[in-house]
Amino acid sequence: MPSLPVISGNETVRALQRLGFVVVRQRGSHIVLRKEHQGCVVPNHREIKVGTLAGLLKQAGVSIDDFINALR
Repeated sequence: MPSLPVISGNETVRALQRLGFVVVRQRGSHIVLRKEHQGCVVPNHREIKVGTLAGLLKQAGVSIDDFINALR
């Protein structure tokens, strides 16, 4: 299992959109995405910490491998 990169909130949103997630709403610096019954909240920060990103992917039901492939 590859390690997670330190990336921005915008890059995270773009990768999740490639995986089929849709931006539902944004309030302040938090973007809510949804795909069917799965959802997640992405902080729109310059850098998202690795632990935060791991929790976000767990909340969304996305594997680390799928997410890293969507980044490319």
